[in-house]
Amino acid sequence: MPLAIEDYALIGDCHTAALVGLDGNIDWLCLPRFDSASTFGALLGNAEHGHWRLSPVGATRATRRFYRDGSFVLETRWVTAHGEVAVIDLMPHGDRRADVVRRVQGIRGTVDMEQAMRIRFDYAAAVPWMRQAPEHDGRGKHAHALIAVAGPDSVVVRGPKLEPDGMVHRSTFTVSEGETVDITLTWYPSHREPPPPIAVSARIRQTEKWWHDWAGSIETTGTYSEYVRRSLLVLRALTHEDTGGIVAAATTSLPEAFGGSRNWDYRYVWLRDASLTLEALLGHGFDGEAHAWRDWLLRAIAGDPADMQIMYGLAGERRIVEWELDSLPGYRGASPVRVGNGASDQFQGDVFGEVMLALRRTRANGIAEDRSSWALQVALLDHLEHVLDRDDNGIWEIRGPLRRFTHSRVMMWAAFDAGVRAVEHHGLEGPVEHWRGLRAQLRTEIETQGFDVERNTFVQYYGTTAVDASLLFLPSVGFIEADDPRMLGTVAEIERTLLRDGLVMRYEPATGVDGLPGAEHPFLACSFWMVIQYADSGRLDDATRLMDRLVGLCNDVGLLSEEYDVGDQRQVGNTPQALSHLGLVKAADAIDRAQKRLS
Repeated sequence: MPLAIEDYALIGDCHTAALVGLDGNIDWLCLPRFDSASTFGALLGNAEHGHWRLSPVGATRATRRFYRDGSFVLETRWVTAHGEVAVIDLMPHGDRRADVVRRVQGIRGTVDMEQAMRIRFDYAAAVPWMRQAPEHDGRGKHAHALIAVAGPDSVVVRGPKLEPDGMVHRSTFTVSEGETVDITLTWYPSHREPPPPIAVSARIRQTEKWWHDWAGSIETTGTYSEYVRRSLLVLRALTHEDTGGIVAAATTSLPEAFGGSRNWDYRYVWLRDASLTLEALLGHGFDGEAHAWRDWLLRAIAGDPADMQIMYGLAGERRIVEWELDSLPGYRGASPVRVGNGASDQFQGDVFGEVMLALRRTRANGIAEDRSSWALQVALLDHLEHVLDRDDNGIWEIRGPLRRFTHSRVMMWAAFDAGVRAVEHHGLEGPVEHWRGLRAQLRTEIETQGFDVERNTFVQYYGTTAVDASLLFLPSVGFIEADDPRMLGTVAEIERTLLRDGLVMRYEPATGVDGLPGAEHPFLACSFWMVIQYADSGRLDDATRLMDRLVGLCNDVGLLSEEYDVGDQRQVGNTPQALSHLGLVKAADAIDRAQKRLS
């Protein structure tokens, strides 16, 4: 059975990522990209679905672990009755290969280690052919290599000789103080020859330096600077280096409710999440990364604006067909396991605002428009005008009836507002008077149909009395001030109806608005949005109190998933979740601003 979600740490090479458990198991790894089929899939089943264990003989859990020096090089310490070892796990960065390195170092005494590996390609549907391939390690010494092949995939594992034991391959070896044992796994296309061994020590040094240098360029101050630093590192680790696409999480189908069916594939690029990531990067000194993402966005949505999707593949792929696997039973039985995401076909009106705001922020940061980028934005606003009368699925990708979601309408307002500001402040050409008229029309509509005067609150969608945590976004896009009485009334209603042990639900699933069975847990990003609202409306003590609670939900290496189960006190949903870490960064920035205003 897989571990609790918070018991996993991430390693990655900015092309894909692996989850390493406190028990020494790599239970999730897709090669060579985030959205490739799994090679180790025990996270969504059990050891039979692919895993790679490396730990002391008889050990069950690590003593402690940490990321080395602002990197994604993970060091895990194990203490036994006879000694202590460190296992250093990483995916080397920058070598254009798909490698996993697991180095075992003897710290003191003598420790017997065991390794168990079960490789299962294609989401555990493909059992590979396995063969031993003796080779030399480059220094004239005999080395052991195990090769696994199935369909288009191959991996070569180098290190202590792995012997078959039923469906598993195992090895045992002893490490004494000062000794080092290196184990590597490398993916390669099955029609090619195995790539040569890597220089492990050099790759560890280079990878640590790359992460350290990147982290060292983060511009951050304030009480929560270390949490901000780790969150920005997470966002970088979830960014595909070649394309600039930012995946929403490294996993698929980790459940929003344990044992339930709210299991979705997050290994794709949501325009909303990526736009917010852009804002976070710009706010902390990463203009280059922001420029790369701007270029990704322009490539992805190029063409007819009517074809714009809410999400794309890592390189801007448009076909993200959702289907259910029968080869993986799901995390602790939560089924189905899904690949792809049917929400890619939804109409979500808020993405127009997200895209226009993101491009507005790049302009404000000195990234100049070129002829095609501004022309695309003009075309988007023209298309938005033609779909203003459409109901939509909303920010939460509702699979129930379409609605006029207030957040979506506000984001449409924000799209036209961004267009108006581009003309007014940057001298770009466009039908500004017409856009001003549409902006005013939307404001009137929202204030009359999306606001409940008697209860002094904005509502989730036109015609309901329910609220939605996405309403916390309204001040951040300039629609209303955070301390406006209408906004304060909305916050009070959210506090009254959507708080669960002090954390914020997205909405109330019991209303049936989402068309899905079952319930879910507080959404961590929404709680961070509440921190921002508190800080911006003068409730700094409340903001700090909630922020302290939220950062305390990070696991031992600073990672957050999508939601949190306040009853059983455990992380829930796909991990690490970009939107949660984005929320953390923005909330810390808001508190920092509020503190500076008071000083």
